Amino acid sequence: MGHTCNSIIINAPYEKVFDISNDISRWTQLFGGEYKEAKILKKEGNKITFKLTDDEDRSWQSWRLLFKEHYFAYAEREEPKFPFKFMKIIWLYTPRPEGIEMVWIQHFEMDKKAKFTDEQVEGFINQHSKENLKIFKEVIEKEANQTK
Repeated sequence: MGHTCNSIIINAPYEKVFDISNDISRWTQLFGGEYKEAKILKKEGNKITFKLTDDEDRSWQSWRLLFKEHYFAYAEREEPKFPFKFMKIIWLYTPRPEGIEMVWIQHFEMDKKAKFTDEQVEGFINQHSKENLKIFKEVIEKEANQTK
């Protein structure tokens, strides 16, 4: 199985960090061009079902549960799962003296028919997560400073 954990400190109020980072319609901006479309399909209570399309025109549906009062969000890739057997994602938000620590945990297993192994995908995810977290930090801190 594959497992990644990446984090960054965002110097902005928790409300801003949580709300902007979980605004799926903005993921085309926040994920640095990784997604060319992020479409919300359904909202029910704290559950959001959405469809992502990457820069290679591959699409998949996922769902996300928002637990704002408990400082985390949980998501799973739904369909198609391939190239994964499963993909589970947890985002944690922890107040620190210098801001909000945002931690991304991804736990997954690649399908045996996939062209990459768990270890290779860990490397891809770690690289992209570090780049994407920097974009999240930049965008959220800029917006937080504009509203001061």
